[in-house]
Amino acid sequence: MARGITRRDFLQKGGVAVASGLAAQKTGANALQGPPENRQGEGSKDMTELRVELAEIDLPDFGRPTVAPEIEAAEYEARLRTLWNKAVERGLDVLLVYGDREHAANLAFLTGFGPMFEEALLVLNGQAPPILVVGNEGWGFSQVSPLKLDRRLYQPFSLMGQDRSKSKSLAAILQDARVRQGTKVGLVDWKYFGSEVGESPELWLNAPAYLAETLRQVTGRPPINVTDLLMNPRDGLRALNSVDQLASFEFAATCVSNSLRRVIWSLRPGLSEFDAMEEARLNGLPLSCHQYLCTGPRAAWVATPSSRRMQRGEPCLLALGVWGALGARAGFLVRNAGELPGEIGDYADRLVKPYFAAVVEWYQHVGVGVAGGELCEIIYRRLGNPFFGVSLNPGHLIHLDEWVHSPMYPGSDIPLRSGMALQVDIIPATGGPYFTSNIEDGIALADEPLRQAFARRWPEAWARIQARRAFMQDKLGIKLKPEVLPFSNLAAFLPPYLLNPRMAMRVA
Repeated sequence: MARGITRRDFLQKGGVAVASGLAAQKTGANALQGPPENRQGEGSKDMTELRVELAEIDLPDFGRPTVAPEIEAAEYEARLRTLWNKAVERGLDVLLVYGDREHAANLAFLTGFGPMFEEALLVLNGQAPPILVVGNEGWGFSQVSPLKLDRRLYQPFSLMGQDRSKSKSLAAILQDARVRQGTKVGLVDWKYFGSEVGESPELWLNAPAYLAETLRQVTGRPPINVTDLLMNPRDGLRALNSVDQLASFEFAATCVSNSLRRVIWSLRPGLSEFDAMEEARLNGLPLSCHQYLCTGPRAAWVATPSSRRMQRGEPCLLALGVWGALGARAGFLVRNAGELPGEIGDYADRLVKPYFAAVVEWYQHVGVGVAGGELCEIIYRRLGNPFFGVSLNPGHLIHLDEWVHSPMYPGSDIPLRSGMALQVDIIPATGGPYFTSNIEDGIALADEPLRQAFARRWPEAWARIQARRAFMQDKLGIKLKPEVLPFSNLAAFLPPYLLNPRMAMRVA
């Protein structure tokens, strides 16, 4: 599984190609071009079995949601009980959950409150109600949680320059919360580690040093990283979702994909990136990443929009992400192949068609019980040639944060389960003039009981899901298993020539 690679590096430098268990860093023109004998359908020996083509396709208007699903207090309470039971099974006396603005997902999942400007700390010790430690501004904002919480003020969590005179020390607050000498404390932050970091990975923490050091001083022992209780892709609490949580993700995906569609349909030469992004008309859902819209030389940077004006014939990358959903597309600012730079006139044949065929096979194979490694094998079999530059996991769990973890890596035997929310996230990175092609959309897996519950509780969202399934199968030729629920209103729609978005890929 790829580690330590930013998306900017991935697109700019061509990524790391992985095939048959081998990894090779691409450098130089020959590596970018790939072996001459593979120029036709490179890395995709099954193209004869799955023919794809460009065709004029009308993308339907799947609608916009009128109701935003919310998580009720009873579900948050159940999450906290389950987490505490898991902590007890680990032999813990106290469990702490740390959060800040950039890493709010675990805390928000458990309480409905994610820090806006400051740090915050949830303390579970087997007593009710749970203790929530917040700073000055978190004191009022934390009331957004539907839970009954025992709020404690720790003012150094606040921004610099604010009052620090009214709260106890962190050590005293922890001691009041039953953190004492000899207490075994588990700490949830936002990432956990494995044997790749060496001995004792459970001692590697991402929470602030002052918190870890205070815990050592108070307990006489180091806190243990137990973030896997929430983020483990096999059975972490956030790997599986309730019907209401999935409905909230569908709401987010519908909103963000409608925004992305408006931006794509607005693209034209001479328009600034800023002006194009204004067409998104985002509705205020919290962002999970910065907004991407970059063209020309900036397209490889995965950058926020600028005042740069678009030019015909250049590459374009755009993406929008909010809590629970992300959508992305990439291509060239042309109407047809004749407007592409001469050296990449075969862009659709050489890159887009093999890529789309791989995505189609991924979609048709994904389902409940499928091992994550099988999906990885599909992508590396079809796109394993170094020309494609695929190295990041071909999909991952998505939640309030854009990437929770991924069960999709070489050799993974982790079975995909009902209730999982997944991001289709397969990114070729040629590192050269062919740039990339990109489909990023959210889906969920739901067995028959979960599907019935979804349809009964959220009929408006269910109608959109069924319309997307019909479009993908009838118009794009992608045959989905019954448990696959597409959440995006773009629904695997891939127009490589962005000035002509009605010309898109489908199975021939």
